[in-house]
Amino acid sequence: MPATFNHTIIAAKDRRESAEFYRSLIEAAEAPSWGLFTNLQLSDGVLLQFAEPPVEIQMQHYAFLLDDELFDRAYARLLERGIEHWADPQMRRAGEINDEHGGRGVYFKDPAGHAVELITRPYI
Repeated sequence: MPATFNHTIIAAKDRRESAEFYRSLIEAAEAPSWGLFTNLQLSDGVLLQFAEPPVEIQMQHYAFLLDDELFDRAYARLLERGIEHWADPQMRRAGEINDEHGGRGVYFKDPAGHAVELITRPYI
């Protein structure tokens, strides 16, 4: 069996708040949660597990590939919520999206301060 990506733990200040942020933004499905984790499942089976570590959270980068329709809905939600966003990872093009790699993309921060990227075309 080839390797596939199964799950990741996303450090959160408030695991329920972060899970709800991702669930509502990218329309991820709720998944059974247990112990220290509040879980969501992506359509490809990957599990996102949100936990509150007892240490200072270091920023991570999470990129999600969306189809054009979901991107439009997610971007509209960013605008509705007044979430600061950029067209570039250097955060120089505020309030914009990009049209690189044959698709569209946007960068913003989640409630824990992680850098999140939404794209409509894979880079390769």
